[in-house]
Amino acid sequence: AGGHNGGGAGVAAWPGGERGIGDDDGNLGPEPLSQRQGQRKPCKRAATNDNATLYRHTQIPDQILVLLADLRWAKQCGETRAERPIVDHPPRNDGEKAHSMSKSLIDLISILDLEQLEVNLFRGNSPKTSWQRVFGGQVIGQAMVAACRTVEGRLPHSLHCYFVLPGDPQIPIIYQVERLRDGKSYSTRRVTAIQHGNAIFSIMVSFHAEEESAFDHQDKMPDVPPPEKLTAEEVAKQPMFKEMPEFIRRYYESDRPIELRPVELGRYFGQKIDDGRIHVWIKTAAKLPDDPALHMCALAYASDFSLLDAIMARYGRTLFDKRMMPASLDHAMWFHRPFRADEWLLYAQDSPSARGGRGLTRGSIFKPDGTLVASVAQEGSVRERKS
Repeated sequence: AGGHNGGGAGVAAWPGGERGIGDDDGNLGPEPLSQRQGQRKPCKRAATNDNATLYRHTQIPDQILVLLADLRWAKQCGETRAERPIVDHPPRNDGEKAHSMSKSLIDLISILDLEQLEVNLFRGNSPKTSWQRVFGGQVIGQAMVAACRTVEGRLPHSLHCYFVLPGDPQIPIIYQVERLRDGKSYSTRRVTAIQHGNAIFSIMVSFHAEEESAFDHQDKMPDVPPPEKLTAEEVAKQPMFKEMPEFIRRYYESDRPIELRPVELGRYFGQKIDDGRIHVWIKTAAKLPDDPALHMCALAYASDFSLLDAIMARYGRTLFDKRMMPASLDHAMWFHRPFRADEWLLYAQDSPSARGGRGLTRGSIFKPDGTLVASVAQEGSVRERKS
């Protein structure tokens, strides 16, 4: 998990029909995340004898073990739903761009889509990518969706999680929700992500009923160029773009669920950032429904992108360096103020410390008007491959 290869209002419609996180029929229902129930059409089951070894040494409850016996069948269904064409070039016209953006929306909705198997039990799938491990942000986002399905009338205000084992993108992930507390103001949920009979990820999510406060302050947003000055067209005008490695240029040219526009481009050419402070504009590649909880889950997904790169900035290196073996170890996030994940947000990052094969990173996420909407902290494993 965490490899870097590479709130409860109703849900509104989006062009081309309505589709919900919990719906598989192409409809976006009006219910919030907490009320949606996943529906699946029957899929022909394959023999499951070969799955016996998946949970030979497990300590997972028997109820989940029975469901894990369906992994091969679930994989067949999941592959049908997750398959998407990959676009490796920028849209050439408005019509193509609209088609590309719609496909990105479907991809992100599909990633965050969970099937409800039983009360407090959900199943998610991974998109078709070349990654060898499940992206950490995917597990965070899916686990948040599972938690939100069990809480009504409250939005998440914080999450704290650990990546325990690498996730296998070839099989579904089971999410087990524990309802730890429902108080007058706060609710607490613990979610465990399970594969091959083992816990690969654990998260605690806290929900808070909206209330007034006598205190309201925040840090100022850093002064950086706006995202309009960092488009692919603008970057392509710079001489360095022609020398930019292919994997960096694909940041601008690939069709991704999340758009990224780094500010400090020089660090991709060995420039050292002495104070380790870097910035990247982020947003979902397409319009999302008007569901605040969904936007929080989408931002949680995006928050794992590039964060460990802040560790490398002081050394004039990036996570794209083939000598590096980066992985997220833990992740924490706090939501401060309302926002939309499909509008540009500035992700300001820094790393106050690195030692012993681990590095600590911090992030502050701002709206373009300077409003601080979320804070992030993460420790990651940052090792060099032995020659």
